[in-house]
Amino acid sequence: MAVGIVRSIWTYRGFISGSVKRDFQTRYRNSLLGAAWTILNPLAMIVVYTVIFAEVMKARLPGVDGRFAYSIFLCAGTLTWGLFAEIVGRAQNVFIEQANLIKKINFPRICLPVIVVVNAGINFGIIFGLFVLFLLFSGSFPGIGFLGIFPVLAIQVLFAIGLGMSVGVLNVFFRDVGQLFAVLLQFWFWFTPVVYPRTILPQWVQKYIDMNPMTPLIGAYQEVLVHGRWPDWNSLLLPAGLALALCFLGLRLFRKRVGEMVDEL
Repeated sequence: MAVGIVRSIWTYRGFISGSVKRDFQTRYRNSLLGAAWTILNPLAMIVVYTVIFAEVMKARLPGVDGRFAYSIFLCAGTLTWGLFAEIVGRAQNVFIEQANLIKKINFPRICLPVIVVVNAGINFGIIFGLFVLFLLFSGSFPGIGFLGIFPVLAIQVLFAIGLGMSVGVLNVFFRDVGQLFAVLLQFWFWFTPVVYPRTILPQWVQKYIDMNPMTPLIGAYQEVLVHGRWPDWNSLLLPAGLALALCFLGLRLFRKRVGEMVDEL
């Protein structure tokens, strides 16, 4: 199954790259600054976090010395959560949004989730690249431990697309699924230590927070970027296993229902 999927994706790589390019062009078609907004928006966010929290509010992380520690903590959490939310959010609606394309053109439908991941990856790459420049210029770059981000990123992307594709297939047949999941995603954000350190919570609350598979993933980014340490690999075993299970479930649902999806759309 996996070999067939990879072969289909490779065969239709031109279709995927063309779709990604069209999506990028459509987003900024009637904008005077065009693609410059992909840089200006995240740059503004990083500046706001730095100026407001580091300079104005003088916010500090418990037990961490550093002028920009809390700003880096916020960026590490919000940028990586943004990648997760974009992949899941777009994947849950991709089959519905591309209904006309699915009905008119014969192509492997698995290309659609791939396009979602590539689009989100490009956006994240631009935003995170600016953040890395900020780390370098502020003297806060974590050093060799930065390499630990890449396996964490791979787990997160697999988890996001597996979950998004599973919800996306169900959303075709039961439209309430997408609406409900959008609400749950908002609660999920605040149930994840993105804007607050997990350690400030009461011990009994931390037990429930630790059940959240996004907690060790976001925590791994913050561990690397704030503290300059390698992630706790053992803590990533649960999200890694869950990511693989969701990818398997999503592909199984997709292969089983892909024929019926056209009629529902």
